[in-house]
Amino acid sequence: MLYIRVDMNNRIATGHVMRCLSVADAAKTLGEEVTFLLADNQAAGLVRKRGHRAHVLHTPWDDMAAELPELRDLIWDHGMKRILIDSYQVTPAYLGELKKYTEVFYLDDLNSFHYPVDGLICYANYWQRFQYGEHYTDTKLYLGTQYIPLGDAFSHCGQKEIKPGVEHLLLLSGGSDPYDILAGMLRQIHRERYKRISVICGVYYPKYKELCEQYQKDENISIYQGVPDMARFMQEADLAVSAGGTTLYELCAVGTPAISYSFADNQLGNVEKFEEDGMISYAGDLRRDPVAEHVAAYLDYFGQNQKVRRERSLKMQELVDGKGALRIAKALMD
Repeated sequence: MLYIRVDMNNRIATGHVMRCLSVADAAKTLGEEVTFLLADNQAAGLVRKRGHRAHVLHTPWDDMAAELPELRDLIWDHGMKRILIDSYQVTPAYLGELKKYTEVFYLDDLNSFHYPVDGLICYANYWQRFQYGEHYTDTKLYLGTQYIPLGDAFSHCGQKEIKPGVEHLLLLSGGSDPYDILAGMLRQIHRERYKRISVICGVYYPKYKELCEQYQKDENISIYQGVPDMARFMQEADLAVSAGGTTLYELCAVGTPAISYSFADNQLGNVEKFEEDGMISYAGDLRRDPVAEHVAAYLDYFGQNQKVRRERSLKMQELVDGKGALRIAKALMD
């Protein structure tokens, strides 16, 4: 049995749970059962729907020290040999205490402090700036984009066909849209230029129905919420606009040229590195920049430049092969 400690809610959205579900799904294909340890019920239904077990701790998601007594009992009662943790709420004391009773693996992309763990995973394209090798001499390290935990649908994508023009535009906001950027982009862009615009809202976006009503007469605009087949939408799109989380790596696996934006500090490393490497253009940070205007300008540019889109698509697919979840699962089962 593999154990995963993770949460989701309207504050931290769905990204942590989704990447852990990818690891869990991969482990299941290898014959390993998975139990998710959750602070509350918000992710329990999703976890069970994917065929995994969910154990709810009934503790505050942002005070992980409160769950240590129950976790310790679970480790002893179930003979828990190893646990994967994916949360920004961890502290050195929390990890150090768990490590007394079981092997602890941590999924990192911030390098917030020195993690007292047995295994450390960082798939971020900027992982080298953290110099893990110099600071973790006795820790198993799994570093680089080969460990990006994506769903199985992203593990067998062929080379992306880049059309002369952009007919299908995909707009994404992640699990939430705190700055209402989807509505902002729809107001700013030339909607009539595209045969199809797919807008995918996150499960925590509160204005989904309002947005649908606003554009119900636009025949080329389709608005969805929480789609289960994201890979298909990405494969069908000619160009995408996305927030700076794991979704950018999904776009890489598919090879769909993209424009990124950010609205949280933990997204900055991704978007800046992708821009630096000439793979994904960065339209700015919603907390301070006119992102919708920048997106509109980039759309004009990329719509007229098939060669640039093709070059970027090839670079993106070279970076991500979509098999990272399977590699993590094998490491956890080793």
